This record gives sequence, structure tokens and C-alpha cells, in this order.
Amino acid sequence: MTTPALDASAPGSGAAGDPLGLLDLFGDAFVRDPYPTLDALRAQAPVHHDPGTGLWLVSRHRDIRRVLLDPDTFRPDNAQHAVTPLPVGVLRILARAGFNIPPALANNGTPSHPGLRRLVTRFFNARRVAAAVPVIERLADELLTTARERIDTSGSADLFTSFAQVLPCRVLMELLGIDGVSPATLIRWSDASLELFWGRPTPSRQLELAPLVGEFHQWLTRTVTGGTAAPDSFVGSLAEHRLPDGEPLDARTAAGVCFFVFIAGQSTTGQLIATVLRRALADPGLWARVASEQGLAEAWVEEVLRREPPVTTWRRVAARPVELGGVELPAGAQVLLMLMGSGSDPEVFTSAERMCPHRPDVRHHLAFGVGRHRCPGASLARTEAAVALRAAARHLPRLRPAEAAADAPMLGLLSFRAPLRVRVERP
Repeated sequence: MTTPALDASAPGSGAAGDPLGLLDLFGDAFVRDPYPTLDALRAQAPVHHDPGTGLWLVSRHRDIRRVLLDPDTFRPDNAQHAVTPLPVGVLRILARAGFNIPPALANNGTPSHPGLRRLVTRFFNARRVAAAVPVIERLADELLTTARERIDTSGSADLFTSFAQVLPCRVLMELLGIDGVSPATLIRWSDASLELFWGRPTPSRQLELAPLVGEFHQWLTRTVTGGTAAPDSFVGSLAEHRLPDGEPLDARTAAGVCFFVFIAGQSTTGQLIATVLRRALADPGLWARVASEQGLAEAWVEEVLRREPPVTTWRRVAARPVELGGVELPAGAQVLLMLMGSGSDPEVFTSAERMCPHRPDVRHHLAFGVGRHRCPGASLARTEAAVALRAAARHLPRLRPAEAAADAPMLGLLSFRAPLRVRVERP
């Protein structure tokens, strides 16, 4: 059975006669407003082969959930593969830096995964996150005081570069005991890694990104092999960890764990905070209430995660021939789970296009995945975003967007989407 073609005449389907035009997953039109495309995919071709990327796009909530809950059939091996092939020159740069990411967390379907996941989860469990709230609040207050001073002086500021992007990086560094490197450097390394492996950079751009990714990996390797970390710290725990066969965790895998944790813990959380702020600023009534109304910040964050999550897609590979959503997939099929579209599935969410804080069905979203590979940092990300929103509304109560959302640049990678600028000004 083959997947049906999209109907170019359907509402929101793009130009007539060019149904695949709407499937440019990196195109500006899709990045800025993916919902018509996601709705059309879900309604007309919920399992659709995209010839542009070679990926099978899975857009229905129930099909995505099935894939995530069956990691033996739909393996995570390709989760961190480069979307755009890396040319020889880039591979040489990475090889000289010793870059190698073996199965560790998101890309790990081996028996070592449960133990590594338990180790990571221990540092991001509910008790530790609750204890970290004062740290998050202190850092948020510090960054927002500086932003307010800039607004008082110049009349405007960008809350992405001055706040949303920096806060989770500094929080992660404090929680994991990381020093000897600046937040700006970690952000630059992490962003370069996202673009190189999940973007569509030109060959010349790949050559610019590769040295940064190599530097990141070398720093991670030095960090996990330095032997100076406290035994009860995150890095110290990696050094003490034993694999299922009793052997100590090797340095390459330890660096791979840190590679994933640092990118997920800072870049994607920063993207979430940026989206939360932008969407809240567009609703003046909510902005005026969120600083003081109990639970509103948390409810707003959950709605953003449902409707506009920073991690928009994730990949799996079929270990064997399998039927999914009425379509026969061959062994080796590269599957792209449209997480963002699943949050608007009308089979699961009523009035899915509306932002409705406190909606009863909101926790059914799949923004953090589900099952064996559910994001271990979900609680921290939720908490940071809610604290950030509350603090911003408290520090900057009289604020408005300085530009239309349509004019702000957007991060548009295969699996990551967020505003790259949240400009605000005094009324």
C-alpha cells in the first residue's frame, strides 16, 4: 500500500499543481506557519513519503505515540544523524577533533540506555528541580534587571539574546557544576551543533560550523576525562557509571551523553522560553495577569508545548517491514515524527488551534516524547519556562512587542523551531 498524494486544492495546501511545494520543511513559508501543511498531512496523508528528504512523515497523534512506544520496531539509531550530508572536508575537521557520538541517550537503542537514562534522570528529577527554583529565580532576576536597564536607556531590548537564550545555559552550568567556559561559548557551540546536524547549511557554512562542533566535543572530552569532578556531580557520576557488562563508561559515550544533555538543557529550553514569551506578549490580558495569578504561567507553558513546541520533529528508523497508519514501510525506512502537528490533532485536542490555558486534555501532548526515550529534562524545562515567564511579567509589566511576529527571524531546522528575536519596547 502506498501513501496518497496531498491534494493541492485542499485549503492551506499551497499552490495548485505543486502539492510538494508545501513540503519544503526548511522553507520560510513552512517555518513561519507550518499549521496548514501539518493539518493537510494529518487529514490526507498521515504517513507520507517526502521525496525531498527521503523521510516518511508521520503526523497523527496515535501513530506517533505508537512509534515512540515501540522502540524495538522503530529504533532511535538515526536520531542524531546529520540531515544534510557532510562533505569530506567537514568530516576531516570533525575527525581531527576526535568527534564521535556513539549511542548514548536519544540515539541509543542498546542495553546501555536504561542505566544511562537513570543516571541523567537522577539529576533532573522533581526533587532536584524543586530545589533549583531559587537558582532559576535568582538568575532570571539578574538577567531581567539588566534588560530593564537597557529598555530604560534605549527604549527597547531583545529578550531572546539577553534573557531566554542565556537563562537555561546559566542554570544548567550551576546545576551540573560546570565552569571554566563562558555561557556565550557554550551557546555558540550548541547552536553550531544544531545547525550542522539538523539544518540545511551550504557547504561553505558547514565548513564554518564544523570547527565549532569540534571544539565543543574536545571540551566535553576534556571535561569527562579530567578527573577533577566531584563524585556526586553529574560528570563525576558518569566517571563512576558501569555498563551492563560491568565495564566503566568509556569517555566517548560519556561525552555523547553530555553532548545531548547540554544541547537539550540549554538550546531547546531557551527556544521554549522564547516562544512562551512571544506568545504571551501577543496577549496583553495574559501578560498583565501571569505574574500574580497562581498556576497561569505553568498552564501557558503547557499550551505552548502542545501547540508550538521547540522540538518539532524526531526521527526513528524501522528495524523491519511494518504497517503504520495503513501504509507498508520497508525495513530501514527513515521515519520523521511530526511532534508539532500531533499537538493539534482534533482526535485528541478540542479547539486545537486556540491557546486555552488549563485545558483538561493538555497533558496528552507529545512535546517531550513518551515511553523509554521520553525527555529526562522535561520537569526542568517546564519549570524554567514558567519561572522565566512569571519573572519577565513581574519585572517588565508595561511592555509590548516591538515588531510583528511575522518580521522576526525564525530558527527553522528539521527538528527545532523558535523565534530568534523577541524585541520589546515601552508603550
